[in-house]
Amino acid sequence: MKGYILRRLGYSLVSLFLLSVTIFLFVRVTGDPAVLLVEPGASKDDLEMIRQQFGLDQPLPVQYGSFITSLLRGDFGQSFYYRTPVLELYLSRLPHSLLLAGAAMVFSLVVGIPTGIIAAVRVNRWWDSVGKIFALLGLSMPSFWVGLLMILFFSVYLGWLPSSGSGTLLHLVMPAIALGWVFAAAHMRLTRSSMLEVLGSEYVKLARLKGLPEALVISKHAFKNALIPVLTLAGINLVIMVNVAVVVETVFAWPGVGRLLYEGIAFRDFPVVQATVLLGGAMIVIVNLLVDILYAVIDPRIRY
Repeated sequence: MKGYILRRLGYSLVSLFLLSVTIFLFVRVTGDPAVLLVEPGASKDDLEMIRQQFGLDQPLPVQYGSFITSLLRGDFGQSFYYRTPVLELYLSRLPHSLLLAGAAMVFSLVVGIPTGIIAAVRVNRWWDSVGKIFALLGLSMPSFWVGLLMILFFSVYLGWLPSSGSGTLLHLVMPAIALGWVFAAAHMRLTRSSMLEVLGSEYVKLARLKGLPEALVISKHAFKNALIPVLTLAGINLVIMVNVAVVVETVFAWPGVGRLLYEGIAFRDFPVVQATVLLGGAMIVIVNLLVDILYAVIDPRIRY
């Protein structure tokens, strides 16, 4: 077991290292941030002074070495644009992203799980067809397009909901639905397939032969066992939601981590982009590592 955990931990560290190299090189391909940090018509000396101030005049290996050294000290650098520590910016935006991801997760589970259960119980009937169409639309329609349609109908035409910003529960409704739409379809498909597998198992057939009511068979014997993979996926999806809501947060001007990443890209704020991507990647890697360890504890065969 110890060897299995160490191997998985090693894979996780390698993944984070490769992510750090990738994002470090990627942001520097986007252009020179000094151009955006000086007044229009600034001289070459002004540009060079800005580059020296932020260490952008150093060779790339030297810049990467300084970047990694600072990371090991827990220092994610200072924002070029906001002139404040990046970690403070990230932590100030994180609660908003967690709130949005939590609301989106609730929506995806409340819609996806019951729809998947009914589609499995009524397999090959009209409700199953409705569920398949819902899953197809959910996985085909981009979240930003869903968000724009909701703004058009519920904000522009009907005037029921605010189109952007945060502060009240009404501001949360449309971003949560737009973000959770795709995940609701994914949870529906997994719930349906898990329920179909469990409903065809021997112990469910035995429960029916005993004369138990169908509602009891579905709720007590089938649903509990089918829910395990769904909850596993939901836990991973929750972390993914926090880190992939860039477009949704931008469309609705939601002040979360995703919008911070968008602002960092727009302003060529290298420290902001690097820290946001690395912290998001670290969250996903840690959750996957914990899931792998949990699987090994539950099923010893996985260790080998």
